[in-house]
Amino acid sequence: MITLRSALQNAEREHVALGHFNFSETTVLRAAATVARELNLPVLVGLSEGEREFFGVPQAAALVKSTRDELGHPIFLNADHTHSLQSAEQAAKAGFDMIVFDRSDLPFEKNVAETRRAAESVKSINPEMIVEGEIGYIGTSSAVLDKAPEGITLTSPAEAKQFVDATGIDILAPAVGNMHGMLASMVSGETRKHLDIPRIAEIKKTSGVFLTLHGGSGTVDRDFQLAIRAGVNIIHINTELRVAWRHSLESALAAHPGEVAPYKILPSVIAAVQSVVRDRLKLFSAPLSATAAP
Repeated sequence: MITLRSALQNAEREHVALGHFNFSETTVLRAAATVARELNLPVLVGLSEGEREFFGVPQAAALVKSTRDELGHPIFLNADHTHSLQSAEQAAKAGFDMIVFDRSDLPFEKNVAETRRAAESVKSINPEMIVEGEIGYIGTSSAVLDKAPEGITLTSPAEAKQFVDATGIDILAPAVGNMHGMLASMVSGETRKHLDIPRIAEIKKTSGVFLTLHGGSGTVDRDFQLAIRAGVNIIHINTELRVAWRHSLESALAAHPGEVAPYKILPSVIAAVQSVVRDRLKLFSAPLSATAAP
């Protein structure tokens, strides 16, 4: 079975992106795994520190491994938005394939120092582990928001190169018009996020590493494809999944008010989440010419 690094190299060569989907219970993991196998595409699933605290670090690693082994399909596990060295080392020891070490809340030089230290530490535990660092600020919550987070800052190409050279990371997560979470108007479809495509292309050129787009939920479809063409290799989707999960669960409970067996309530929830995963994976792997205009 291919490694995550080779999957990223294939994505780079073919001008497509890996879809990344967060989970904190088994519904999203099951949906992402089954749809990825159906489409014959590799997939990344991840848990933030909060999600890992809820689910369990060794439990997540064991479940993803068993799912990957059962399906015989490349399903990679990411320790998303990790803020401490202890949490990073815990994920590495548990067998995660990748880690996002995110200290973008710190001043630049402190972010560099802590990210470099984390990269060196986790690679001493597992030399094959993929390490991602983050610069710029795009908010912190994968939720439905009333207004955009204050203090959003974009990443400059020069800053990106300096950060990559100083930390030794494998992947960079820049701020390029993306934002964690979705505005209520995005959930209703009234507005969408737009990305700074020229900035992505210049960051790719100067940094020379794989790029991740965090906060992808609610972005214009064609911007995704243009971002991939400009050099994005991984795209994170979380809030869209949470909205689909919540709305479909409410509908299922309303349709079966007396039912108490989860396995009888959740099939329609899984189907709703699968629909989001399927649409996104198809989009991220489609030729640019096949993408509808915004």
